[in-house]
Amino acid sequence: MFGIGLAIVAGILISLQNVFNARVSEKTGPWATTSLVLGLGLVCSLPVFYTMEDKSLFDFSGVNPVFLFSGVFGVGIVFFLMRGVTLIGPAYAISIALISQITIAFIVNTGGWFGFEPSSLSWEKLLGIGLLIGGVLVYKLEKRSGVEEEEVRESIGA
Repeated sequence: MFGIGLAIVAGILISLQNVFNARVSEKTGPWATTSLVLGLGLVCSLPVFYTMEDKSLFDFSGVNPVFLFSGVFGVGIVFFLMRGVTLIGPAYAISIALISQITIAFIVNTGGWFGFEPSSLSWEKLLGIGLLIGGVLVYKLEKRSGVEEEEVRESIGA
């Protein structure tokens, strides 16, 4: 249950961070915002690390060196989601990102990649991903029809 709570808080923080980042980038630019966000993350996480952990910051013994490049993913996450939110709006961009996350997590989990225990492929899991994709498409279609309605009202002077 605690893990579910942590995941919910993470989802809330990711969504809010992307909305905030999009607003900051309007004034400073996307790369300045990315640098600022990740730099502030470093500044905030170092005191917590030194308070909570009992090891060296650079002790990577036993870690696959490839996994150390995950920080580069963080740059991509901040930059691409921020730009997506700016270009297509928060709900649509974050929904698409969520579907991408779930799909990749499903592939990693089913395939047993990166040291995770493989899980079985089932039609229920595929149906769940399909329903998510369908929900985003319905959301986008509904949003588009609302815009078209507004354009019709403007053209007839209503």
